[in-house]
Amino acid sequence: MKKLTTFLLIPFFMACTNQTPELRLSALFADHMVLQQDSEATVWGTSEPGVIVKIETSWGKTSQIRTDKAGKWMLKIGTPEAGGPYNLTVKARKSTIVINDVLIGEVWLCSGQSNMEMPLKGWPPVDTINNSANEIAQANYPEIRMFTVEKAISIKPETKCKGSWEICNPENAGDFSATAYFFGRELHNKLDVPVGLIHSSWGGTPAESWASAKYLSEIPGYEDIEEKVALSQKKSKEFMEWLNGIGKVDDDSISLEGSFYNLDLDDGQYAASEFNDEDWSTMELPSLWESKEVGTFDGVVWFRKTFEMPDVYPESLSLYLGPIDDMDVAYINGVKVGGIEEGGFWTAERNYAIPMSVIKPGTNTIAVRVIDTRGGGGIYGSKNLAIRKGEKEIVNLSGDWKYLPLAIFFQGELFRFKEDDRSYSKMPKMELSLDANTPTTLYNAMINPLVPYTIKGAIWYQGESNVGRGKQYETLFPAMIKNWRDDWELGDFPFYYVQIAPYNYGEVEPSATAELREAQRLTLNKPNTGMVVTMDIGNPFSIHPGNKQEVGRRLSLLALANDYNMPDIKFSGPMYSTMIVKDGKIVIKFDYAEDGLVCKGDKLTYFEVAGNDGVFYEANAEIADNSVVVSCSKVNEPVQVRFGWRDTAEPNLFNSSGLPASPFITKVVD
Repeated sequence: MKKLTTFLLIPFFMACTNQTPELRLSALFADHMVLQQDSEATVWGTSEPGVIVKIETSWGKTSQIRTDKAGKWMLKIGTPEAGGPYNLTVKARKSTIVINDVLIGEVWLCSGQSNMEMPLKGWPPVDTINNSANEIAQANYPEIRMFTVEKAISIKPETKCKGSWEICNPENAGDFSATAYFFGRELHNKLDVPVGLIHSSWGGTPAESWASAKYLSEIPGYEDIEEKVALSQKKSKEFMEWLNGIGKVDDDSISLEGSFYNLDLDDGQYAASEFNDEDWSTMELPSLWESKEVGTFDGVVWFRKTFEMPDVYPESLSLYLGPIDDMDVAYINGVKVGGIEEGGFWTAERNYAIPMSVIKPGTNTIAVRVIDTRGGGGIYGSKNLAIRKGEKEIVNLSGDWKYLPLAIFFQGELFRFKEDDRSYSKMPKMELSLDANTPTTLYNAMINPLVPYTIKGAIWYQGESNVGRGKQYETLFPAMIKNWRDDWELGDFPFYYVQIAPYNYGEVEPSATAELREAQRLTLNKPNTGMVVTMDIGNPFSIHPGNKQEVGRRLSLLALANDYNMPDIKFSGPMYSTMIVKDGKIVIKFDYAEDGLVCKGDKLTYFEVAGNDGVFYEANAEIADNSVVVSCSKVNEPVQVRFGWRDTAEPNLFNSSGLPASPFITKVVD
């Protein structure tokens, strides 16, 4: 999953063209924006206290209001049927803001983690979008407008965000969310109206980051979240004071999305074999440093280790370090032997050839500088770190390494710790760490500032970061949806989401992934929700499957059928409905299978049954009378069925529309 960034970003106000100190608007109200058609669109901003703010539109609607004591104002303006371009003028005393090229159409919020964030250009070389270059070249849709909320976190609810509306064209579409783009393209082509897409996502983040403290406090495990948030708000000032005492790296080329090949931190001495690292701390590798005493941290960390080489050793050796999150440069005895210092390679295994002139019999020193820009950081693979000849291990390097945090990312900038006082150890500790994984932080900075911009609905692509907590997700996810709906005050607006795809989560129990998918399926009990199943278009070896075209299309089917009343659209694959036990077999009925069930293969796969002992066995499953009949010779009295209950399951049950069935587990029959 795409890595999350754990440095603190303080959201700030982005002014629209011609804004003055006397009159300001939210960043959402700017040239090229899209307003929801046939609605009372909400517009807000600030001005001087007690003045009249008036809105005039070229479609003939006007509205005005007096600012409050703090200078804040909010009003509604009626919008016509889809069309444009129009302009919208806001006036307060002598200040005037004119917003040009305003379209009226359908506005959707697009949020989640990395599979929503993944841009149309992909994250090559590892994570790519199918047919990406051709899709970008053809992305010429002037009536699709794209607004990406710049990444930000906050321990308190913010009212301002940074971003801008862009016209969809080949020059900028590549950087926009692929899933959101394909969803919007389908709506635009089918409805023939302008479409506005507000994209607010962050890779690797859990659902609790996207909910407010008030709603989280009702979820088991988060009962004390409001108290922790309050304490952390008080500590944030201390954190800022601490940071101000650290020297910022003066390098304009530093970018979280860029490369770090030329990064100079005046730290070359740490690569030298003669450097004395006795006062450095010790960490066992391989591991993510988040699991060690370093904790949540994005920045630069040096690692060092000495090892003994046999007197006689084979030629053609390599240094195997496994995957490193995110970037690295590796040295042996002060000589660089390899490194990847650009983003997108956090899953790539490092296996660097060692020049024979570098390594020597006896004592040798390895030094590795690791740069982590988001999420988990470190040398984290599951295999032994080693000096190798081919695949043969010559020297095992796993175990204790010396380490030193050198610099921290903050607001997209890098701050180098002082040499003499080990600044990292003095960083103020808070009840809640200030990162994108922290409950409430993304809601505060990337959702709350969007409220109450009038939208039609929301699409959501998340869940991977909550794998292992499926039972909690059964209440957490619906609470988040209710949180958003209550805040927007638009009723139960459409909320459509993507069920997580097959993926090998390694040491995670297979049931952990299945329980998360089941929590997503159960959320369909909430009003006006819909779920896209992706069991047939995932990639068990990549958490970022490349077929985002079909994900976007399936999301659009939900909207077109349910919100735009387009006839004859099949928008869901088979969903478990009921079961009956008959003659030692279980008969499963499905919704959304009226036109028939289909097996794409020789026989149905991933059906299991259990008796009263709760032990599941692989079952025979056959389609009969538009139902699935399940049986197993090892279970004479079956009471329960489950389907697709594996992290890498790719089952083959579909309906006649070609949409896949969702995994499920039935309740035990008494």
